[in-house]
Amino acid sequence: MGSIDRYIFRTTLASFALVLVSLTGVIWITQALRGIDLMTSQGQTIITFLGITSLVIPALVLIIAPIALMIAISHTLNKLATDSEIIVMNAAGFSPYRLFRPFFFATCVVALLVTFIGAYLAPDGLRRIKQWDAEITADVLTNILQPGRFAQLDQNLTIRIRERQPGGVLAGIFVDDRRDPKERVTIIADHGTVLKNENGSYLVLEDGNLERFEAGKRDPALVAFGRYAFDMSKFSNRGRDVALGIRERYLWELVSPSEDDPVFKQLSGQFRAELHDRILAPVYPFAFAVLTFAFLGTPRTTRQSRNFSIGGSILAVFGLRMAGFACSVMAVKTPIMALVQYSMLFAAIAVGMWMIVGGVVVEPPAALMEAINRSNARLARLFGRPATA
Repeated sequence: MGSIDRYIFRTTLASFALVLVSLTGVIWITQALRGIDLMTSQGQTIITFLGITSLVIPALVLIIAPIALMIAISHTLNKLATDSEIIVMNAAGFSPYRLFRPFFFATCVVALLVTFIGAYLAPDGLRRIKQWDAEITADVLTNILQPGRFAQLDQNLTIRIRERQPGGVLAGIFVDDRRDPKERVTIIADHGTVLKNENGSYLVLEDGNLERFEAGKRDPALVAFGRYAFDMSKFSNRGRDVALGIRERYLWELVSPSEDDPVFKQLSGQFRAELHDRILAPVYPFAFAVLTFAFLGTPRTTRQSRNFSIGGSILAVFGLRMAGFACSVMAVKTPIMALVQYSMLFAAIAVGMWMIVGGVVVEPPAALMEAINRSNARLARLFGRPATA
């Protein structure tokens, strides 16, 4: 790799890293704010919150990296064109294909990064999120029951405690249980403790009253008790069994899933679509790089506008990505759409390489430019400003 190649290679990767970090940070913040209830409702620390939400970053990078590469290549080419470096290199004998070489090397680095993230890092982060969340919510008596707050443990079960006292004593306990459609149970206790044994977990209430209102009866049944055990085993065991979704599977688990896997039996089409997405993930950087360079890599003078080429490259890249998403969704029920996605990507790369090798310059049609100039002239006359020649 020569000095010019190293210069372009370093500039492209530096721009890629900056854009990737910026876009990922912005999107991560929007995603993290949705999980802010992890601290507010479940009493977790800011370190736990940041640790869990940061595990989704690899999955974000998997989608953002090709787009960040496209922006980085556009920035580098625009910088070279503004400084007239592309024209000088072309005059020195650099063909567009030769100039594309350092961008190809940078794309290979991004493709390797995307391959590692898609095959291992992203699913590993997602499964860690699920396991960590299961561990946090497993012991609801410790994490969810916060003083002064009504905690809805189930659709029709609400518990509130007034305060936590030394020795694990819970003071001022209120329980509203409407899970049985035939009756509603309301319990108020002065204090209670948590009891765990081989039979399960129990909230042992002391010095309280129980009100049971049965359907079809006019008056509730009131019972004063000195000691009452409320079964909480269902909620304390919530996090023991963690079923992995499709996105939490490593690439090799998608290639050869177990025949006895209940998720695979039920969602075999989604397994297939996810597998093709993981395989094609490293191809998107190459397609984006080729299309971007095909539109912007040809030498132009500083007097020639590049706006049309920039707009064309953006439309081509985002159109390809949206079509890829559509094919992935349809591949769940229509396997042939996976082949369409492969054909579309490699066709885009082939067309882009043909444009690069042939030195095709993407310019707006003359009729379109004349129409734009006439429209600008009419606007200038409308606002009383003389039109430029």
